[in-house]
Amino acid sequence: MQTKFKAAFKYGTATLLFVLAVSVLASSQDVSLALLQPAALQPSPVVRNTPLERLPIAPSEHRFWDKQNVFLFGAVAGMSAADFAVTNANLQSGGRELNPVTRVFSGSTAGLAANFAGETAGVIGLSYFFHKTGHHKLERMTSVVNIGASAVAVTYGLTHR
Repeated sequence: MQTKFKAAFKYGTATLLFVLAVSVLASSQDVSLALLQPAALQPSPVVRNTPLERLPIAPSEHRFWDKQNVFLFGAVAGMSAADFAVTNANLQSGGRELNPVTRVFSGSTAGLAANFAGETAGVIGLSYFFHKTGHHKLERMTSVVNIGASAVAVTYGLTHR
């Protein structure tokens, strides 16, 4: 029992000395304020508050289901359907799913369809979230990135049959 206490005390003391040495070395690296500002501090002029001016009214936000979003969501749904068709055909002919998330659902056609429908709903939901929080560029880019990813997946699936 005494041996364990001595070992713990010895290692605790060594650790404490190490921490103190490192902290002393670290504090010696501080830069003096006098080196940063060699001239004496000069008084600054008095700043008067000015009344706030009203900003012009920002242009009105677009509606969520405007023509551009309807087109983008239609393209997302179309590319998801194409991705589903190519993936399902490849799986039926003995291929395997490379996406680890989709692989969970690739055991049945219904599971695969649910995966791609959920993907489309997720893109629309994320776009709506970005729309409500005022991130309108991200709202559009969510659909564009998904369309691009689905296009790559369809192209890969068609070229590697």
